[in-house]
Amino acid sequence: MAMSDSAPLPHPHRPGVIAIASGKGGVGKTFLSITMAHALARRRARVLLVDCDLGLANIDIQLGLTPKADLGSVLSGAMSVDQVVIHHPAGFDILSGRSGSAELASLGDAYGDRLRQLLAALASSYDAILLDLGAGLDRFVRDLASAADQLLVVTTDEPTSLTDAYAVLKLYQQDRRGSPLHARVAVNQSASKPSGQRTYQTLTRATLGFLGFTPPLAGIVRRDDKVAETIRRQALLLERHPVCPASQDVEALVDGML
Repeated sequence: MAMSDSAPLPHPHRPGVIAIASGKGGVGKTFLSITMAHALARRRARVLLVDCDLGLANIDIQLGLTPKADLGSVLSGAMSVDQVVIHHPAGFDILSGRSGSAELASLGDAYGDRLRQLLAALASSYDAILLDLGAGLDRFVRDLASAADQLLVVTTDEPTSLTDAYAVLKLYQQDRRGSPLHARVAVNQSASKPSGQRTYQTLTRATLGFLGFTPPLAGIVRRDDKVAETIRRQALLLERHPVCPASQDVEALVDGML
């Protein structure tokens, strides 16, 4: 299987399976997932980035890749993981999803068990497996969120984004059924660090008041014009603009999760 040549991280620093969710689209979740994968690889972690959106996948598009096969081919049994995984030159592996397949998207629930079994089989091969979950709150997304070692909920300061982030956390608590909660919050596209703190506090007032728990803050990623430019070029932020504010913020977020 294609993997980074780096040695595994020490066990206490291995983040395991991280599900990255938002509830709604348009909050920069996929770009954050990609940049986190790159940041982890730069720390000599063996990283697999999985596009878990079975109908509107776009990791390959953001990276300018043209995969010949995807996660759907593995889950259907048509191909093995070894045949599908792409090794990115930046040092992390990618398991692409499939875009524009309504049929595959509708089979999400049926494929949930197969994907969880696949992730369990891959756990010993990687220090970190990042799951870029699809938008929405269907059973497939919820099952992956609750089964992951960590859940990272991405939000912005928009009221609809905060409402959806709260819904993700509420369902996560229900689905864990009394098990320990390992959810954190990332505030993305924030005007400033203080603004991001206020956004986080708005969300956690609701979670504490109605759900009885406060998910820790994983990090605040400031709004940065370099992000849009990097997406247009289908490039990696940490390569093109390694010291821009958003790069610094994602690096700090990853260090905190380690």
